[in-house]
Amino acid sequence: MQRFRRMKSLQKFAPLQASFHNHFCLERHLVDLQTFKLRRSAALAEWQLLAA
Repeated sequence: MQRFRRMKSLQKFAPLQASFHNHFCLERHLVDLQTFKLRRSAALAEWQLLAA
């Protein structure tokens, strides 16, 4: 929070960062490698659809 000069800019950034973090940070230590790779490819494919 110290990097944000205004609370309004923090409030704009926080929900976007949280959704991005939840989408891409899949807690690798809790799943096996095959499941992790499958979820990672699905997340990347969805991101490419959104970015296009």
